[in-house]
Amino acid sequence: MKTKSNIFLSIFALVLGVTISSAQYGYGYGNPYSYGRQRSIVPQGPEPEKEAKPKTAEEIVEIEMPKITEVLELNEFEQAVVSSILTKYVQQSIELQILNPEAEKLREGMEKIRQNQKAELKAGLPEEKYNALVDLQENGFKKTLKKKKKGKKPKD
Repeated sequence: MKTKSNIFLSIFALVLGVTISSAQYGYGYGNPYSYGRQRSIVPQGPEPEKEAKPKTAEEIVEIEMPKITEVLELNEFEQAVVSSILTKYVQQSIELQILNPEAEKLREGMEKIRQNQKAELKAGLPEEKYNALVDLQENGFKKTLKKKKKGKKPKD
């Protein structure tokens, strides 16, 4: 009886010792990927940014449409007309730039695209909104957004 308990205690001590030592060295108990030593977590620097994909014509127009709608106060029909026309001509501009023609041909092509775009916008919008849109395109949003900003009130 005494020998059985001694054998049992020695086996128990051996198993307990193996589990404790393997836990300290990381031999698979709780961490199956550490082989023999603990892995230290070292923060790595920022990964190099992947090249941004160029935006499609639809994405470009989708970004600009809320600003145009807000400034010109377009209804849903006018929004659809302006959006489709702008998408069409932005796509043509992108295609022209992809072809990478000479500078003179690029300038002529862009001018032709702008003229066609203006003609379609004039046919699809009321005169006052067309003029406002052309002014907005030529001067950008800086002028119209400055009007909406209110100056700081003086302290009394």
